[in-house]
Amino acid sequence: MSPQEDLFPHQDILAKLHESLPLSDKLRFLHQIIREDFPFIDRLSIALFDEKTGMLKTYTHSTEGASPLAAYEVPLGDASSLREIMRRRRPRVVRDLSIFAQGLQEHTKRVSDTGYQASYTMPLYQSDTFIGFLFFNSFKQNAFLPESLRQIDIFGHLIALVVINELTAIRTLLATVQAARSMTHCRDIETGSHIDRTAYYARLIARELAPSYHLNDEQIEYIFLFSPLHDIGKIGIPDSVLQKPGRLDEEEFKMMKTHPQKGREIIDSILEGFSLGTFGHVGIMRNIAEYHHEAIDGSGYPKGLKGDEIPIEARISAVADIFDALTSRRTYKAAWSNSEAFDMLRRLADTKLDRDCVDAMLKNIDKVQEIQQRFRDEELV
Repeated sequence: MSPQEDLFPHQDILAKLHESLPLSDKLRFLHQIIREDFPFIDRLSIALFDEKTGMLKTYTHSTEGASPLAAYEVPLGDASSLREIMRRRRPRVVRDLSIFAQGLQEHTKRVSDTGYQASYTMPLYQSDTFIGFLFFNSFKQNAFLPESLRQIDIFGHLIALVVINELTAIRTLLATVQAARSMTHCRDIETGSHIDRTAYYARLIARELAPSYHLNDEQIEYIFLFSPLHDIGKIGIPDSVLQKPGRLDEEEFKMMKTHPQKGREIIDSILEGFSLGTFGHVGIMRNIAEYHHEAIDGSGYPKGLKGDEIPIEARISAVADIFDALTSRRTYKAAWSNSEAFDMLRRLADTKLDRDCVDAMLKNIDKVQEIQQRFRDEELV
């Protein structure tokens, strides 16, 4: 028998996980594989924990069409059963979800109303850091029996590794960009609080716009993570221009207007260096950096895009950043009141800023104030 006769081609059924796909697509693919052995598993979903706010927020799911929970968040402290899973670091089986029929939490009611009858919940940890939860749901009662859980656990840990790999890649991007900023002389008055507020304002706007703009939880999360990096291109602008106390002259302003393109170039260089150019949704990061100074009426830069030509993530980031710039104290100006800043946003709507994004902030004034209270500048405390 020749050596060739001992070689047999084999199809790797999980090879798709190595492709450049959004996490939601990978999760749907894994769901299909899992259902070949466990057809009673009707839904997979992941919720992430936000350590800064204590909120548990929807992230991605495997079901086609509408999800019972989308653009949703709840304080983990208000979800006692989930908090206990996190504390014990052990999965939980619920063979009959009707035991939660009288639950007061919105997420409990929505899952129940969709018809799911049983669940299996795994806490997700990276080393000792709690990340969130992975949920398996079934329309069948008593679905998750001991004899099947051992293999389901293997799939669960595979999904956890895929999620952790995704989040680690994002953290690598963010940390590298932040390091690039801190190792230069870019001191453009962007405090940690400013970065946090900008991120949470962007998330607030994105969640409000999600139904009408068909933004899923994954996209909302990346808008939240990448919005604070909109001005990364400023590290390529000389301090003499960046920190000039007075008005920029024509040549200086021309130089300042190059920072969106520089930002795109810096991000592309980092992505190439870490071989992350095909990372799912990385286009959101590029678009925010390159197009956050475009204007609805076409008067912005660098490309003079108009209206819907400007990616929605860039329009969201612009409103979040301008509002925080107006309401923050700087060496050259006092902080505006929220009322004054909201009036300015209204005046800029439909010319410089997207009206839908502005209205999304105005509909959530109480949440805007919560963000400001939570992430106050240290010197103002």
